[in-house]
Amino acid sequence: MMGERIEITRQSRVAVLGLGVSGRAAVDYALFCGAEVLISDSRSEKQLSSEEKVLLSLPRVKWEAGGHSHQFLAGANLVLLSPGVDPELPLLADLRRQGVPVVGELAVVAGHIPVPLIAVSGTNGKTTVTTLVGELLAEAGKKVFVGGNIGTPLYDYLRAPAGYEFVVAELSSFQLQSAGAFAPDIAVLLNITPDHLDRHHDFAAYRAAKMQLFANRSSGAPAILNGDDPVCRDIAAGLGHGCLLFGRGADCAARPEDEGVTLLWQGDQERYHLQGTPLALGMGPLNAAAAILAGRCAGCRPQEIQAALRRFRPLAHRLELVAEVDGVTFYDDSKATNTGAVVAALTHFAAPVVLIAGGRDKGDDYRLLRPAVAGRVKKVVLLGEAAGLLEEALADVVACVRAESMAEAVSLAAAAAGGAGVVLLAPACASFDMFRSYGHRGEEFRRAVLALAAGGCRLRKAAG
Repeated sequence: MMGERIEITRQSRVAVLGLGVSGRAAVDYALFCGAEVLISDSRSEKQLSSEEKVLLSLPRVKWEAGGHSHQFLAGANLVLLSPGVDPELPLLADLRRQGVPVVGELAVVAGHIPVPLIAVSGTNGKTTVTTLVGELLAEAGKKVFVGGNIGTPLYDYLRAPAGYEFVVAELSSFQLQSAGAFAPDIAVLLNITPDHLDRHHDFAAYRAAKMQLFANRSSGAPAILNGDDPVCRDIAAGLGHGCLLFGRGADCAARPEDEGVTLLWQGDQERYHLQGTPLALGMGPLNAAAAILAGRCAGCRPQEIQAALRRFRPLAHRLELVAEVDGVTFYDDSKATNTGAVVAALTHFAAPVVLIAGGRDKGDDYRLLRPAVAGRVKKVVLLGEAAGLLEEALADVVACVRAESMAEAVSLAAAAAGGAGVVLLAPACASFDMFRSYGHRGEEFRRAVLALAAGGCRLRKAAG
């Protein structure tokens, strides 16, 4: 059943579990198809937003709040999971045994997208590379739908596909867990380091979820993987024809070097320049190499790719320069929600760094931060539920201090910087203990930095 094409019709009775962004889009799509919809959310009715409550009052919609019940869902002939709902819930296992398909967004779109689809996954860098690939295609004159985990569900494409020539989708491990027959035309896997182990339980299960990106791959379909990442290399070894590596190895088709990327393509060597762009630093060249390979596989010409690389600007809350205050430069990397992302962020800085970290634990091993922190970070300011776990992992290699709020964390970090160096917000944790999202956390960081300046410090704001 999981490998079959999913069809939603007027005869369908579709249950949607979870009313997040993806869940709301699933409801809209099921109603668009004429189905009856059962909405089930774990939150109480009082916790639902006004936007979510509007859905509950629509015709052909029934709902329950405060938990998922077998009695309510028993009448469904299809269950659509939001990415945040664990597909291993016992209730869902019962429904599967009864023959009810339990699938996610990717399984629904499988077989329904007639244009080439480029899928990007990995632990870190997904949004940057997804956005960049979309911009390469746009520079080539293509109308591109960019969606998935980046914020616009693929259900939205199914409701209005007219005119699009490509789909570029960022995919999370949660989405890939319930991907069914989904098979991208071009698949990009950027890296795999421990993340979301609170959901996946161990690294093997997390890796298995990421490998679903290739589960239904057609023979020879382009598969682009990070040759510098040992887990990706191991996966690539089993993929056969059509596998392309990016990285610094001699066998990599796209190699970051000398503030640019050298591409070996169909017997020729192409050179892409990154000097003076945000992609020249840190993980930027690797991300650019992955996007360049995807762009060339999709038919983009070298001059189009180079033009898009020069125009690309980093997204919010991803190593975003906030301001310089009294000689201290403040960077917002709130999207760094795992240890791998924090390690990558720290490689950008030679100056002494004061690191602000902490939040809701996702099961990561914070001891993985020790080599990157030792000698480069002069103090760690900790906040949130995971402060104790981070302190336990790091206290013997770097001084640690705790804060009760973002404003206090910024104040303590500025004092620790002592008029020089960098203050970096790179939490290694989820945001949901103190903030609505990583974006909200980043905005609170920015607000605290500007308030610090308004208190009498000299401020030089970031350009733009």
